[in-house]
Amino acid sequence: MSGIFGIVSNKNCADDLLYGTDYHSHMGTEYGGMAVFGFIACAVLGWLAGAALFSTVSLIAGAAAAGFLIFNYPPARIFMGDVGASVLGFLGGCLLLWASNENIFPIWIGVLVFSPFIVDATVTLLRRLVTGHKVWEAHRSHYYQRLVRLGWGHRKTVNMEYGLMMAAGLSASLATLMSPQGQWILIVVWCFVYAALGILVHGLESHTMLKG
Repeated sequence: MSGIFGIVSNKNCADDLLYGTDYHSHMGTEYGGMAVFGFIACAVLGWLAGAALFSTVSLIAGAAAAGFLIFNYPPARIFMGDVGASVLGFLGGCLLLWASNENIFPIWIGVLVFSPFIVDATVTLLRRLVTGHKVWEAHRSHYYQRLVRLGWGHRKTVNMEYGLMMAAGLSASLATLMSPQGQWILIVVWCFVYAALGILVHGLESHTMLKG
C-alpha cells in the first residue's frame, strides 16, 4: 500500500480507532478487553515479523490494559471514561500506522485484529446516519448494547466479545503465514461471520418483540 491511497487508508483506520472509542467507552470492559487482546495480537505479529521494539511496546500496552481489566471485569470496581478510551484508541491507531509504515504487517491485518470493535462502531454509525439519527448524540444502539438490553447482561456479552476478539487476533496472526488466496478466503469468511452475527442480533430482537 503506497502513495496517497495508502496515506488516506491508514489515516481513516486510525480515525476509526480513535473516534470509535468514545462510543464504546460507555462499556469500558469491552474496550479494555479489546486493548488487551488487540495489543497482545500486535505483539505477536511484531514478533513474527522480527520487529522487537514494536512487539515490546505492544506487549507493554497489552499488559497495562490487562492490569486495568482485572478490576474492570463485571462486576466492575473501576471504570474507563472517554479520556482513557480515547488514549487507548489513539495508541491503537499509532501502532497500526507504525506497523504499516515499517512494513511489519499490512494495514488490513491490523483492521482484522481490531475488527470486532471497528465493525460494530462503523455499522452502527452508518445505520444511524441512513435512518436519519443524529450521529453525534449519545445512544444505545451498538450491537453489544442491544445484547445487554436483550437480557444477556454485561458478563455474558463481554465474554462473547472476548471470544470474538481472540479469534480475530489469532486469524490475523495466521494470515501472515497464508498465501494471498488464503488471505482473501479468510477476509470473506470474516465478512460472513459478522453478517451472521448481525442477523442473529436482529433475530433475537424480533423474537423478543414477538414474545412481548
